[in-house]
Parts: sequence; structure tokens; C-alpha cells
Amino acid sequence: MNNKLITYIRELYQTNDFIPLHAPTFGGNELAYVSETITSTFVSSVGKFVDNFEQKITDYTHTEKAVATVNGTAALHTALYMSDVRRGDLVITQALTFVATCNALYHIGAEPIFVDVSPVSLGLCPKAVEEYLIENSVIRENACFHKKTGQRIKAAIPMHTFGHPVELDELVKVCDKWHLTLIEDAAESLGSFYKGKHTGTIGRFGAVSFNGNKIVTTGGGGIVLCKSLEDGLHTKHITTTAKVPHPYEFFHDEPGFNFRMPNLNAALGCAQMESLPMFLQQKRRIAELYQNFFSDSDYQFVTEPEYAQSNYWLNAVICPDVKSRDTLLDKTNKSGVMTRPIWKLMHRLPAFKNAMRGNLSYSEFIEAHLVNLPSTPVI
Repeated sequence: MNNKLITYIRELYQTNDFIPLHAPTFGGNELAYVSETITSTFVSSVGKFVDNFEQKITDYTHTEKAVATVNGTAALHTALYMSDVRRGDLVITQALTFVATCNALYHIGAEPIFVDVSPVSLGLCPKAVEEYLIENSVIRENACFHKKTGQRIKAAIPMHTFGHPVELDELVKVCDKWHLTLIEDAAESLGSFYKGKHTGTIGRFGAVSFNGNKIVTTGGGGIVLCKSLEDGLHTKHITTTAKVPHPYEFFHDEPGFNFRMPNLNAALGCAQMESLPMFLQQKRRIAELYQNFFSDSDYQFVTEPEYAQSNYWLNAVICPDVKSRDTLLDKTNKSGVMTRPIWKLMHRLPAFKNAMRGNLSYSEFIEAHLVNLPSTPVI
């Protein structure tokens, strides 16, 4: 299996050189737009490309307003702040996620409650959330509180793992019932749709990443998707130091953040958005080829849920056991084909080892069996 897979991937990418997990793809107007920012001298927080990029994302996702930030973690931090999550609050999320989800909680002073993921999506499981809340929480005065600690459970953050949308209708119902704000960690899911709606637009806020390994990159960057225009305008205000517009005076009417995306990064993003439809087409083709390769094996390729259209950001396969997973990782990486295991579960990291959690049996299974495969678009 391993040698056959290595040969298959090398034929797919038509190279005997090192094959990364996911590299940025540049072939459009990236150089022209970035050069324009340098020529204009508007490379920092002021310039036309920031506005253009925000509008492109707004139009593509059909959200009310998109606000560009310096990275995806800053976007999620902003979404938490705008959702009135404060120090000492609890937020339900998945242990099977990238550490940025929990870092954003840490820096705002909130604490995670880890709940299991769903076999349907590999994202936060609505049934597991409901079961945890029934057993461990109580509603008082239209707010949810933890029975043992008395802390407010303020929000839930599902993460669309590898771009596969979670079961959002069910999560919305649970959040509405228990008075939780739904914030979507859509860091990996630009170009993914849940029942025709773009991920990150169904909760009150969504946070997207444009890191160098994402389907669209700005080098470093993120964006907050805002369901209401009022939230969007306020989000833009606080991420730009809460400065009140004036020809020359500096007046800031509330505490704010300097989370502004530089014009130089936004220029790169504008060019990348022009290529997004092609990226998505290529990535779905790669996923189809992987699915066909594993179809007659005891390795299970991870496919999009029936209700969704995924961007297939990172392709993944579930190995039959831990030994086969480790062998696959060892053989491919020694051969110059980059594969990787999924992230360590968050409660295994020192910073979050004492966090409250429910049953994480399926998360633990995926942690021990899943391998990510090279997923760069083939242009």
C-alpha cells in the first residue's frame, strides 16, 4: 500500500522532488497587485486592496460584512469579544482542532469545554454538545451556567475540520435552546458550503484564515464574517483601534485592537480570490482521485458530508489501526512525500490539560488513525 501510494502521489504531482502537504499556488495577478502596493507606498493599514478584499469575501460568502484581520486567530479573538465572551466564561468547542481555536479563548480569558466530534463531519457533534449540557448545565434568566462551577457557558465554537462543514442546523437548535452564541471557526473552510450557505455565515460570526497553507492565502491574514451589518460595522471599528474618523485628530471612543490586515497582504488576497474557483475545481479532482485509490482497501478516505460541498482543504484517510498509520507516516515522509497525523487533542497539551471535557471517544479514535495527504491544487 505505502509504496503504491507514494508512486500514485508522485504521478499526480508529476515530480520526484519533495512534495509538501499544502503549498500556496501563484499564477495570476499576485505579483502585479503586490507590486502596485509597493509603488503606491500604501503597504500598511491603509490602501484600496483592503477594502477590495473585504468586498470580494463579502460577495463570495454572501455575508453582511467581512472584516479583514492580521491573522485567523485575531479574527476568532475578535468574534469572541464581539459575542461578549469575557474572562472566566466557558466556551464549548472540540478537542480535535488546531491550537489556535483554544489560544483565542486563552487570550480573551475564557476556558474551553471539550466535547466530542461527529463521525459525519469530524467537527463538533451536536448530540455530544446536547448530552454534555443536559448533564452539566442549567439555564437561569436566559443564560446557561455550569452546575458545578457556576461559570457562564457563553458560546459554542465548531471548527469545520479540513473544510468539511459541521451539522449546523442541529448545532443552531442546541445553541438556541441553551442560550449559547454560535461562532464558527471557519479557518479551513473558505469555499465550503452547508446546504448552499457558505460556512462562517450561519453563526453570529465566522472566522477565516488566510495563512500560507490555506486554499487562499494573504501570506498571513484572517477575516471575520459578520451575520449582521451592525455587528460588521462595530467589528471594523474595534479592529482598527476604535478610532473615530477625523481629518487629523486622534480620538478612540472605546478599547480596540490593532488587528488590521496590511494593504500588501490584501493585495495578494485579491489576486488569490480571482483563482479560487479554479483552486476548488482542482482540489475536488484530487479528492476524487484519492477516493478512487483507496476504494478497494481497508483505508477509509474522508469525504464531504451528504449535506455539504467541501473545499477539501486537506485530504485525509483513516487507517485501519495505529500500526498502519505510523508505517504510512514513516514511509511517505522518508520518501519525500509529506504526510502528517492529525493534531494532538487539545486536552493533551499542557496549557489545556485541566479543561473540562465530556466523552471524547471518537476524537481519540481519529487522533490515533487519521493521516493527512498532499493537497496542493494541481495547476
